[in-house]
Amino acid sequence: MQMRSMAVSGVVAASFILGAAIAAAPAQDRNEALYTAARNRMVDEEIVAAGVSNPRVIESIRNTRRHEFVPPEQRRFAYYDMALPIGSRQTISPPFIVAHMTEQIDPQPEDNVLEIGTGSGYQAAVLSPLVRDVYTIEIVEPLGQRAQATLNRLGYENVHTKIGDGYQGWPEHAPFDKIIVTCSPEDVPAPLVEQLKEGGRMIIPLGERYQQTLYLYTKVDGKLRIDSYSPTLFVPMTGAAEEKRDVLPDPSRPQIVNGDFETVNDAGKIASWHYQRQSDPVTSGEAREGERFARFTNDVPGRGSQALQGFAVDGREVKSLELSTWVRTNGVAAGAKPDERPAIYISFYDSRRASVGDIGIGPWVGSHDWKHFRRRIRVPVEAREAIVRIGLFGAVGEIDFDDVIVRRWGEGESETDAEATE
Repeated sequence: MQMRSMAVSGVVAASFILGAAIAAAPAQDRNEALYTAARNRMVDEEIVAAGVSNPRVIESIRNTRRHEFVPPEQRRFAYYDMALPIGSRQTISPPFIVAHMTEQIDPQPEDNVLEIGTGSGYQAAVLSPLVRDVYTIEIVEPLGQRAQATLNRLGYENVHTKIGDGYQGWPEHAPFDKIIVTCSPEDVPAPLVEQLKEGGRMIIPLGERYQQTLYLYTKVDGKLRIDSYSPTLFVPMTGAAEEKRDVLPDPSRPQIVNGDFETVNDAGKIASWHYQRQSDPVTSGEAREGERFARFTNDVPGRGSQALQGFAVDGREVKSLELSTWVRTNGVAAGAKPDERPAIYISFYDSRRASVGDIGIGPWVGSHDWKHFRRRIRVPVEAREAIVRIGLFGAVGEIDFDDVIVRRWGEGESETDAEATE
């Protein structure tokens, strides 16, 4: 106990000295010191704690100034593990996803890497110190120009940018040792397969707009071999890829998939739910619907434990949604902060993918048996898509969810029935 107290006292003293030094520094230096501290916290708590272990990748994430790649009004969120809007209906990926995808392709110092979907330039910046050259393509001209200017200003000399349709790749610089795709087509573009070197790796999200899978492929004898996969959610690949898309979402009939958690993928994870942390499907006669439910557990205050799923919804056509679920808790307590408590909620986004509000059910603490919750959720008229999130969100303990339903309010009921249960 004494050794622990001395260690804590040392940390407090060091923090006080650091804080005093930051306060005395010029404003620009203070901002940089705060950004650095926030970035280190993010790497430790959101990257390393979530399973990224490649030391070169961790160092690159730690040294890459993500706040430089987001709009000024978003910089206060730069070191949270979350996607952020960057304009032109595009987003910068969460840092964990960037780190995870980078680690999966196993970047080597002599690699030539092709990136499809430059976006803000952040992914290219993370790759830059890890490989020989990065060739990155962006179809949205204003984004590509802005990313190029940012990368040039920050001195990323081995990153080469191009405005164009990433579906076609960049044949002048092929073959590539690695290809990383940060937007989602329905199927693998044939030109990318052709431009991948034999033995090379490609990581790419594939599937429908809101039901995607992140695949890691290795090229063997001219064909792609699946090495791993996991549920994910990326912005769509536009251009030729979008024109070839067979399945389109219906924003007038919002719905989620596998809300009863009955479907499990080959990796043993809950199918159709993305960015799962500290979550597992449980097969038990205690399920409220079918044979399975979703369980989230966490014993480290502040650590993420959640899952999410996107869906299309048009606020001009859909005025309100039904959100309902069964919930059971066991020893749940708030996390490192009072607002880190379990809940289920829906976040809405407009046509620019900027947030236009969120609302949900919860939070819950303590222990209780299965309880059913149902709420009418008003849809902002600006909404064009949404994400439903479930989990502990930094709380500790154990929580179970079953039969999560998101649908148009009153669907399958008479208006009288719908209003009676509001």
